[in-house]
Amino acid sequence: MELISFILDFILHVDKYLEAFVQSYGLWVYALLFAIIFVETGVVIMPFLPGDSLLFVVGAMCGVGLMNYPLTVGLLLAAAILGNQSNYTVGRYFGPRVFQWEDSRLFNKAAFERAHLFYERYGGITLVAARFMPFLRTFAPFVAGVAQMNRAKFTFYDVTGGALWVGGIVTIGYFFGNIPFVKAHLDKIIWALIFVPGLLILLGAWRARQTKSNT
Repeated sequence: MELISFILDFILHVDKYLEAFVQSYGLWVYALLFAIIFVETGVVIMPFLPGDSLLFVVGAMCGVGLMNYPLTVGLLLAAAILGNQSNYTVGRYFGPRVFQWEDSRLFNKAAFERAHLFYERYGGITLVAARFMPFLRTFAPFVAGVAQMNRAKFTFYDVTGGALWVGGIVTIGYFFGNIPFVKAHLDKIIWALIFVPGLLILLGAWRARQTKSNT
């Protein structure tokens, strides 16, 4: 319970934690941020780290000179890309071994072929969109690996999605994160970054189900 309480407090007050860390450890904050983004995107069991809110707050810190903007964007983009590549590799090479393919009751060949076809057709937009959706951004590259999505195609959308995600949110934080109204309501903004994408996913799934049921 204490760990969960700490994680929630860190997510909602990430600005205070990071500012204190910068004041105490200086440049080591870059290593910490690299690790957080890499783990969130690269370790399938770590989907709860504060990616969106962290990027926004980091951008705001760059805006007041506490961190270097080009260095921050470059490092975190590298972390996001490498994290996805790691996650994809784990799914591609260890997923089949876990399922043991046709010899396993867990493996459904028809389901695998559908997943593979889906990722070959729509995997690009899925990977890019998932970058902005908590939880999904952790699982999407892993599933792409399990579904044996083409590596070159995956890498293209990995880099594209990572650049839009890191560059976009850090830049928004850079220009808007230090506006008094935003700073006063940062906790609400963080909750919105967490829940709004999830609600959009649920709405989209519900609409897709309604459309399917009406056809």
